[in-house]
Amino acid sequence: MSSGQWGTHAIEMTADRVIKRFPRKDGGRAEREWRALSLLATYAPGLAPEPREADLAAVEPVVVMSRLAGAPLRGAAVEGKKIEALAEAVTTLYEAVPSDVVCKIPLRPGHQGELIGHLDEWAVTVRPQAGGPVRQAMDAGLDWLARSGPGADARGEVSPVFGPGDGNLANYLWDGLRVQVVDFEDSGRSDRAFELAEITEHVGSWVEHPFDVSAFLEQFELSPAETARLRESRRLLALVWLFLLAREATEHPRNPPGTAERQAVRVLELLA
Repeated sequence: MSSGQWGTHAIEMTADRVIKRFPRKDGGRAEREWRALSLLATYAPGLAPEPREADLAAVEPVVVMSRLAGAPLRGAAVEGKKIEALAEAVTTLYEAVPSDVVCKIPLRPGHQGELIGHLDEWAVTVRPQAGGPVRQAMDAGLDWLARSGPGADARGEVSPVFGPGDGNLANYLWDGLRVQVVDFEDSGRSDRAFELAEITEHVGSWVEHPFDVSAFLEQFELSPAETARLRESRRLLALVWLFLLAREATEHPRNPPGTAERQAVRVLELLA
């Protein structure tokens, strides 16, 4: 889930390079991108673009990387071999960076505490403008959050991993044989269950084509603590998306009409 506005950088592509230019006061996005590319080049070469050069001190920071072949998974059905390849890619991503290195990496943007803070604010600013099933789902979600939402110490029960921080299937490229990963500007220390929820609950995983969540999650052997954490994280992220989509519907619509109402149904199903 992007921690900022929908568009956070400008991209220039050549035959073999991608140049990302970040806006002034980019909130550390360029630094996170460069750190991720450097880590993955060391611990999981071939999974992500190769870092070429960067100017993080520039007024508008720049990160240059190799260009990968392949088409984004978003925008087409994701099933069969694509599901397996996606699961293999994210498993490699979560396991590649050693735990002692991960522990030194800052917590990713859009982490649990930050999202709950957003929901507290949106309950006051966005909720009063909603009605019908969207308002019903908001109320049910906020009630769950107040009663038994994810505990403050939930992350302590699961092992930290390096997470990309954005579950958009557009960031996963399929070349016919494997999946590679791009876009790490919201990356950082996370946990496997939360990152899996990022993928299953991202609006891009269902708004255009259905994503077989069960088939995807069956690719992972989760501990009891991770299973509980995944359930709570999916509810939390689905609720966040409900507020984002409700706000988007009136301000800057980017998804088809009725998307917020469809998300309301998803929230209520997850809460049930």
